[in-house]
Amino acid sequence: MKIDRLIGILSVLLQKERVTAPELAEKFEVSRRTINRDIEDLCKAGIPIHTMQGSGGGICIMDGYRMDRTLLTSKDMQVILAGLRSLDSVSGSRYYGQLMEKLKIGSSNLVSGRDSILIDLSSWYKAALAPKIELIQDAIEAKKLLRFHYFAPGGDSVREVEPYYLIFKWSSWYVWGWCTKRKDFRLFKLNRMDMPEKCEIGFMPREAMLPDLSVEKIFPGEIKVKALFAPEVKWRLVEEFGSSCFKEQEDGRLLFQADYTDFENLFSWLLTFGSKVEVLEPVSARNGLLKTAKSIINIYEKG
Repeated sequence: MKIDRLIGILSVLLQKERVTAPELAEKFEVSRRTINRDIEDLCKAGIPIHTMQGSGGGICIMDGYRMDRTLLTSKDMQVILAGLRSLDSVSGSRYYGQLMEKLKIGSSNLVSGRDSILIDLSSWYKAALAPKIELIQDAIEAKKLLRFHYFAPGGDSVREVEPYYLIFKWSSWYVWGWCTKRKDFRLFKLNRMDMPEKCEIGFMPREAMLPDLSVEKIFPGEIKVKALFAPEVKWRLVEEFGSSCFKEQEDGRLLFQADYTDFENLFSWLLTFGSKVEVLEPVSARNGLLKTAKSIINIYEKG
C-alpha cells in the first residue's frame, strides 16, 4: 500500500544522511517515477525534504529535522519489534513481519544485538485462530456486521455483532462488540466462535469505550473458597494464584483460600486435582463436588 511505502521512505530518510531515487526504487520495488511522486507527497505533508542533482546528489531531510532521529532509543525499537513479532505469531499473513522490515530499514544502530523479548501469542488453535483474527480485523475496518455461531455455558446461538476491538486477555483472544441480540456490548471468546463471516450489512459506529477488563469486574469473586491441597501440587497453586494463596499446615497440606466467580468453573478446576484436594468451604461447593464425584463413579460402574 502507498501509505506503508511512504512510512518506509520516511524511515530511510530519518536514518540516512542521503539516499538516491534508484536506491529507494530498488528497496521498495517500484519505479523511479513512483518514488519521485512519493517524495512530492511527503513534501506536501510538511516533511522538509531536499533533493540535489548531479554527482554526490540525492534525497535527504533538511537540517533541523534531524532531531526526530532521537525519538526512538534502542530499547524503544526492541520493544516495538517484539510487539510486532508477537502479532505475526497469530497473523494469517506476513503483514507485521513486513512492517518490522520497514522499521529496521537503516536502523541498524537502533536494532543491535540479540532479541531480549520474545512473545508468541499463538495457541494450539493457531490454524483456526489466524483466519478468525484476520476476518474480524477486516470487519472492524470495513464497519461490517460480524455473524457467527457461538457456544456458551447457556447454550448455542447465532450472534450478529458490531465489532470494535480485538482483545488478547487471560491467555485468549476475544472480540468486543455490540450484540444485536442482547442490545448491549459483549465480550466473545474466539475459540468459542464457529463459522464466522463478515456480513454485507454495514453499521454506524456507536460510542464504544474500551471494556473494563479488571478482575473485579469480570470475575467478581462472590464464592469464598477454602480447601486443603496435597503438598505435591504446590507448584500449580503458585503458578495459578501466587505463593501467598496458601498456608502450609503441620501435616504438610496447604490451606488454600481464594475468591471464585461461579461454581461450574470452580468444580472444573478442582476436579483437575483429583484426590489431591479436599474442599472445606463453602458447604455448597463441598456437596456439589461430592455429587459430581458420585455421578462420575456411577458412569464407570455402569460401564
